Amino acid sequence: MSEKKEKKLDTQQRAKDIGQHIGYRYDVNLVPNLDLLTPFLKKYMEVMGWDDLNWLEDVHMGYEEGRPAVFDRNINGWVLVPDGMVLPEGQQERDMIARELLVKFQMSKRHPMVALREAYGKF
Repeated sequence: MSEKKEKKLDTQQRAKDIGQHIGYRYDVNLVPNLDLLTPFLKKYMEVMGWDDLNWLEDVHMGYEEGRPAVFDRNINGWVLVPDGMVLPEGQQERDMIARELLVKFQMSKRHPMVALREAYGKF
């Protein structure tokens, strides 16, 4: 095997190991089923003029300290699912809820980026 080919494989493995990869390259079951969109996400896609979930495709429901949560890359931290929220059984449905929660949190006044914009924004 050529040195260039070995380096490429190492890069792909590294990306997978550190979580900076597109999961559905390896597992087609991770491609979002658009039939499971929540009403909020349908409206969001309509307003944005998107045909797919674009940047939300690799957002999935995870767990932080045993509680369901979604990871927000902008703050490099977990956003916990509200207490008492009943989650569906299927992973695809749970992932749609995670996407909705992430978008709603990023648009809320409670998101840490809002405070940064207010403190450091020029306009």
